[in-house]
Amino acid sequence: MTTITLKAPAISCQHCVNTIKTELADVGGVAKVEADPNTKLVVVAFDAPATQAEIEAKLAEIGYPAER
Repeated sequence: MTTITLKAPAISCQHCVNTIKTELADVGGVAKVEADPNTKLVVVAFDAPATQAEIEAKLAEIGYPAER
């Protein structure tokens, strides 16, 4: 299992957190998603076939692009 932490500055409320959790849960291989509007961090635990690039692409697609 791989765990990544991404900064997503667009997170501002619990609705954002719920959207992120719901959308990333649909990515095959994603096991756990946590997001925090205070720290603007998204923590994702995943296995194959999910990839970090796919997770970052999904975040951008739903309006919460990750910063590098």
